[in-house]
Amino acid sequence: MPKRVVIGRVKSDKMSKTRVVEIPRTVKHPKYGKYYRDRTTCYVHDENNESNEGDTVQIIESAPTSKKKRWNLVKVIEKSREVDVVAMRAARKQKELETESAEGAS
Repeated sequence: MPKRVVIGRVKSDKMSKTRVVEIPRTVKHPKYGKYYRDRTTCYVHDENNESNEGDTVQIIESAPTSKKKRWNLVKVIEKSREVDVVAMRAARKQKELETESAEGAS
C-alpha cells in the first residue's frame, strides 16, 4: 500500500524533534446528514526542528519512530505569520533596560 501524504497545521513545537500536527476534516453525521468539522492529531518526527507552531506542513506516513510517532515531516509549505506579542514585549523591555543601564554607566 502507498504511504499516505497529508497536509496539516503544527499545533505544538514544545518537544525536541517532535511536532503535534492537526489535520482538519469534515465528517457527515450518520443519522442527521449534517456536516461538521473534526480534527485528527498526529505526532510527527521533525529531525532538524525546521517547523514551528502555526506552520502548514506536509507529512507522510512512516514506520513507528516511538510510542506515538507514526509520521515524518516532508516539508514546510507555509510559515506562520502569527506574531508572538509576549516575546515582542519582552524583547522591547530588555532593550529598554539595556539602554537605561548604558545611560546610567555613562
